[in-house]
Amino acid sequence: MNIKVLGTGCPKCRKLYAEAEKAIASSGVIVDLERIEKIEEILKYGVMATPGLVINGEVKVSRSRSSE
Repeated sequence: MNIKVLGTGCPKCRKLYAEAEKAIASSGVIVDLERIEKIEEILKYGVMATPGLVINGEVKVSRSRSSE
């Protein structure tokens, strides 16, 4: 399984990464966890507002500007 946390390093992005680490550790599942911080890479996923969560290449969650 591959999980990517998309974010430029803001507090919410760091928190999502930390929570993903905790969930992975408690699950016992082998996961490749990556942090994607470069805007160019984030935009390739169609995510316009971070943080975002990608599981096995599919965007599962991203922050919407309308929810600010």
